[in-house]
Amino acid sequence: MPVAHPKRGSDVRPLVIVDGANVVGSVPDGWWRDRLGAARRLRDALPTVVAAGLADLPGPVEVVLVVEGAAADLAAEPAPDGVHVVAAPRTSSGDDAIVDLVAAAEDPAAPCSHRRCVVVTADRGLRERVSAHGARVVGPRALPYPPPGPLP
Repeated sequence: MPVAHPKRGSDVRPLVIVDGANVVGSVPDGWWRDRLGAARRLRDALPTVVAAGLADLPGPVEVVLVVEGAAADLAAEPAPDGVHVVAAPRTSSGDDAIVDLVAAAEDPAAPCSHRRCVVVTADRGLRERVSAHGARVVGPRALPYPPPGPLP
């Protein structure tokens, strides 16, 4: 089942899609004890990306955080301005949801076609899949995560 793009319209900003499970898993801070809490910390660190963008991708940008599994409930919580949280369908994977979002951004029939699209992940298989759709891929270190301060 394809994942619907969270925002359509004339405000076509570059799209940054964050592989939440992969980015959270890149920081050995005990995230496995509280996957929802770790995803929440990541979501709350993303507004700076909305405004500033990433290296070689100046802001403002639209940010979509894809969550799955135990972190999926985050999609029901209010998100900071400019950050959209999408839960992968329980019958699918976060990777599949990310590929669907990239494909929608590149679909010439979509209102937001031909957006510049960057995926944040270190997953090699996902890198290959989204690159085939024209997305650029950067690693988790491109994000301001973990946020400064003591780890939980």
